[in-house]
Amino acid sequence: MGPQGSRITRMNYLIGDVQGCDDALGRLLQRIAFSPSNDRLVLLGDLVNRGPASLAVLQRVAALGNAATCLLGNHDLHLLAAAHGARSPQKGDTLDDVLQSSDAAHWLHWLRHQHLALMESGWLCVHAGVVPQWTAAQTLALASEVEAELRGPALADLMQQMTGNTPDLWDDALQGAERTRFTINVLTRLRFCTAEGRLEFKSKDGAGAAPAGYMPWFAVPGRATRGQPIAFGHWSTLGLINEAHLLATDTGCVWGGALTAVRVDGGRREVIQVPCTAAQQPGA
Repeated sequence: MGPQGSRITRMNYLIGDVQGCDDALGRLLQRIAFSPSNDRLVLLGDLVNRGPASLAVLQRVAALGNAATCLLGNHDLHLLAAAHGARSPQKGDTLDDVLQSSDAAHWLHWLRHQHLALMESGWLCVHAGVVPQWTAAQTLALASEVEAELRGPALADLMQQMTGNTPDLWDDALQGAERTRFTINVLTRLRFCTAEGRLEFKSKDGAGAAPAGYMPWFAVPGRATRGQPIAFGHWSTLGLINEAHLLATDTGCVWGGALTAVRVDGGRREVIQVPCTAAQQPGA
C-alpha cells in the first residue's frame, strides 16, 4: 500500500465462463477489488447465453476498456452466427436482449474483434482446448488467422461455413473453410480426442466418461504443449482443475455452481470464487 492506501501491485486474473450471469460477474469483480486502472482480466470465453443478462455482461466487460481481454467461446460464436442467419435459435438460448438491442450492431462488432487464443502471464489461454499436434506458437498463429477472418468483410460467409464436425483430424495441408472450421472447433468446442488428435464432440460429461478410444485433450501423452501452462473454460463437468500447468475454470456458474477467477501474476496462483444462482438446469 502507498501512503494514501492505494494499491500499487498489478493483479492479473483469468475468469471462467460467465454465460450471461452479470450479477455473479459483478460480485466477483467486487470480491477481488478489481481496479481497471491497475489490474487486468482475461475472460476465457462464453460471455453470453443461457444466463439472464448477456447484454449486461457485454456492457460491463466493454466498460473496462483495455483492462479486460476476452476470448470467444462457442456461445459467443453462436450469437454471431444467429445474428447473421447462419444458426437457428437453440433450446435454452437467452440471446434476445443482445439481438433485439438498439445497439445490437455495436455489440456484434465488439464481439468479432475479440480473440480465440492469447498468452497471459505465461499461460496459453483458450476457451476449450488444443489438439496434441499444435505447439503454443501454432495455436496462436491459427487463432490469429481466424480472428482476421472474423474481422474481415466476409463474416456472414464464415458463419455459414464454420458449422460442422469435419474434418476431425488436423493436417498442415488444410486450407480454406476446412482449416478455419477445424481451428474454431478445437479452440471453442474440444473436450475429448484420440491419441492422434481425432476430435469427438458428442460427449459432455466429465473426464472419467471418455468414449472408448478417446481421452481428455489435456491427457494425451506427448502432446506438443505438454509443459506449457494452459488455461481454459468450456467444460463445466470437469469443475476446477488447478494444476501446475493446467487450469480449468468453468465451474458451472449458469448451472448454479460458482464463477471462478484465478490470479496468475508474478507466478502466483490464487483462486477466488463466488456462488451463483442457477439460471438453467442441465438438460432442461
